[in-house]
Amino acid sequence: MLLTLNTADSRPLHEQVAGAVRRAIAEGECRPGERLPSARELAQALDVNTNTVLRGLRALRDEGLLEFRRGRGVTVAAGAAEQSAVLDRVRELVRDAARLGYSRSDLIEMIRGLS
Repeated sequence: MLLTLNTADSRPLHEQVAGAVRRAIAEGECRPGERLPSARELAQALDVNTNTVLRGLRALRDEGLLEFRRGRGVTVAAGAAEQSAVLDRVRELVRDAARLGYSRSDLIEMIRGLS
């Protein structure tokens, strides 16, 4: 699992850690039941404090994306697969839009117009 943080991002580091793991799950890089590297290993790879990583992982546990099990470490929860379905739907939307003559930038503008 290759995670990176954006040093220019103004969000707190623990939120960036949670976002990076959330994205890895959504993109299928981490599948349900898979064990994540230890918080210490993630902290070293990301060059942040272990407590920062733990705070981000706890937030994902509270969202139901991760499970903490004594002796087994942190694993991706079974329900996390549903999030990867969003990415599948986005890919389908991009394909359908292209078939209808819309570009990706057209889609982005449509989405921005929804908020």
